[in-house]
Formats: sequence, structure tokens, C-alpha cells
Amino acid sequence: MSNRGLKAFLMACSGVAAIVAATADANAGGFAVREQSSWGQGSSFAGVAAGGALSSMYWNPAAMTQIPGLQSESVLTGIMPSSTHTVNSGTFAAFGGAGDSGIDALVPASYYSWQLTPQLWVGLSINAPFGLSVRFPDMWAGRTYAEDTVLKTYNGAPTVAYQVNNWLAVGAGVQIQYAKADLATGLPISGTGVPPGLFNVASIEGNGWGFGVTAGITLTPTPTTTIGIGYRSAINQKINGTLSLPPGPAFTPAFGSTPGSVSTTLNLPDTVTLGLRQRLTPQWTALATFEWTNWSRIGTSNILQPSGANATVVGTPVRLPFQYSDGWFGSIGAEYQWNERLALRSGIGFEKSPITDDVRTPRLPDNDRLWLSIGGSYKWSEKIRLDAAYTHIFVKDTPINISAASGNPWFTSGVSYIGSADSHVDILSVAMTYRFDTPAAPAPKSTLPHK
Repeated sequence: MSNRGLKAFLMACSGVAAIVAATADANAGGFAVREQSSWGQGSSFAGVAAGGALSSMYWNPAAMTQIPGLQSESVLTGIMPSSTHTVNSGTFAAFGGAGDSGIDALVPASYYSWQLTPQLWVGLSINAPFGLSVRFPDMWAGRTYAEDTVLKTYNGAPTVAYQVNNWLAVGAGVQIQYAKADLATGLPISGTGVPPGLFNVASIEGNGWGFGVTAGITLTPTPTTTIGIGYRSAINQKINGTLSLPPGPAFTPAFGSTPGSVSTTLNLPDTVTLGLRQRLTPQWTALATFEWTNWSRIGTSNILQPSGANATVVGTPVRLPFQYSDGWFGSIGAEYQWNERLALRSGIGFEKSPITDDVRTPRLPDNDRLWLSIGGSYKWSEKIRLDAAYTHIFVKDTPINISAASGNPWFTSGVSYIGSADSHVDILSVAMTYRFDTPAAPAPKSTLPHK
């Protein structure tokens, strides 16, 4: 492409700094953040790996070959979670439950694609694929297992895609991910001069980098059928930081030569997504998705001293025993082309949570989810398309049992918490797609009479 095209591509990518700055202030509403596409949101992400929008490249970089010229897509999603905690019994049951621990968040995403030749594309996506933001009072029954927690991730993925022939396209890229975490946990014993069970908090803060890949293919076996298969690899997210403890002799672990310095690795999952777009009529298209996420690889994250030994608090090793199962998500939906400018879509999805009753804590009271979504797209001009979507997520009633009898790996000797969480999530998403180059003019219609 010409120098003019290169200049336009650089102008398109100038939004990267803005999206990263915005993300730095946004707290994702869950550990895995699916909300990366307003177009996909409208159908509960049914068919998203098979393409349809530039943001499909998050799931499948080969979908970029469906996007002509030089284009960008900017997405802004508001996640409004609600989770109310009720205590049934436990060591600090007298402190009572907790009100809404969820924190509303704005999650941006940004995508860029440049068609260099009729067969070759390059692109870049900027996302926040994992996150958690919850807030709890210090005086509540589950303080030993959940206080204020924030996890933020910023992921950049430069990608390439190639149209092999009329029915096959392939794509691949690398993931470069930065993470920042701040995890607070109430301590069940006193330090010096404070009441037992209150105001004693251990806090782990840190940040670090992780790396992975992304890849995918699209198959078009018929003019009306598109199948997409996308893969986002696992990332072993390194975190380096500090462990802060209250004053007093009970909270003085032996850290060695660098007091307070700790590190850990968070083994984030890989994901495989299968998508289908099947056009039924000129107006109707059926959509479907199945996604598997390898959450079982996360295991236990050990908090380590510089020497490599476990950090300890009051003689107990500090660990984060996630011990999740694999998760999966399925959805079906439909898209209706109302006219040349307006498309409407809707979808329903079911998500099997990787967090089972055996390992759940109030910090992340996730359970199986039912998704209901509506959305639409409006072609404002030859260069601009606008998307909007709304989703309500129903979360299954969520029991929490952290006690000696439960076998929950988060159990701290002598401190139990048994209760439940009542949760739901509302999501609003908007997006704008902009084409920087000038679309080719359609071929003129023949005025010759038919023979």
C-alpha cells in the first residue's frame, strides 16, 4: 500500500495510547472478561468466531480477512454486577453479611486492520481479557476470605491474516499482557493494640508481564455458510510485588534480605472458540458458538519469597488455591437485516462456571449463568457503522461453604464461613467502526437490454 495508506494506518493506531489509559482506570467485572465486542454482545456472542465484525479478531484473527481496506473498531462496555452476601454461620457470623460487593466498570477494547494486498492483512487488538474488582467492609463475617480486591490486565495482540483461497483463511498473532493486582485478606488474629478479628489485613500488591499466542481459521464451504475456529493460548502471568502486614510481632515473617518482596505466577487459561454463521434468507442469519476454557490449569498460585521459599503469615504458607474446573460456554442467536442500513440481532447463552461449590469464596461468587441479549448495528455512512447491545445475566443461586468439613482449599484453620451470594449482571455496550480509506465504487449497472 502507498505511504498515504501507511500514514492512515498510523493515525488509526494512535488511539492505542488512549485505550490503554482508559483501561488503566477500568475494573473488569469478573475474572474472565468476555465483553470485548458490542456486535457480539447483541447475540450473546453467538457466531462471533466466524466473523461479522472487526472485533471478531479477538476470538479468531482469521476473521480479519472479512474486513476490507483500513478500518478501526472502538468498543466501550459498561458492566454493572450485583452480588449480595448472606451469612448463615461461621467464626465471625456476628459481624453479619455484606451488601453489594460488585463495582461497576467501563471496559474498552480497540481493533485495527489494514489490508495490504488482496490476500494479506495486518492488525492489532487492545483488550482487558481478565479482571476482578470487588469491595467489602472490614467488619463482615467473611473478612478472612474476601476484602477489597482488584485485578487488571492489558493485552495487546499484533496479528496477521492470509486469504488462502475462496473457502479458507488463516490468522495468527502474539499476545503481550501486563497485569496489576491488589488483593486484601482479613487476618483472624490480633496484632498489637487492636481488637481480635478486626483491622488486621494482609495485602499483596504486584504487577508483571506474560506472553502468549492467538490463532484461527475461517472456512466458507458454501456462499451462505461460514465456520470459524479460534484459539487464545494460555499465559503464565508473572507477578512481582510486596506482601504488607500490620505492625506487631505476630506479623513478622522472615523474608530474607528483601523484606516484604514476593512473587507468584498466575497460570491463566487457554480458550478454543467455534463459531457458525449460516445465512437462511437474504434477511435472516442463524448464529451459534461453543467455547471451552482450560481453567483447570490455574491450580494453586504460591506466594514466594526472593529465596524461593513460601511467604508465611503467622507460620502459615500464603497460597491462592484456585483449583478451578474447566469452563464452557454455548450460545445461539439470529441476525435480521432490516434494511440496507439497520441490522438487528438477539441471542441466548449458557455458561458453565469453572468455580464449583468445593472451591468457591465470597471474593468471586461465580456460578452457572444464563445470558439474554439484544443488539443492533446501524450503517451511518460508507465509512461509519454504529453498534449497541444490552445483556442481562442470571446467575444461579450461589452457596459458599469454607469450613473444616467442606474440604474447601481456602479454609484457614479455626475460621469458618458458611453463607450464600445472590448475583446478577447487566451489561451495556456501544461501538463505532470507522473506515479510513475510501471504499471502491460499485461497478456501474449495465444499461444494455437483456437478450
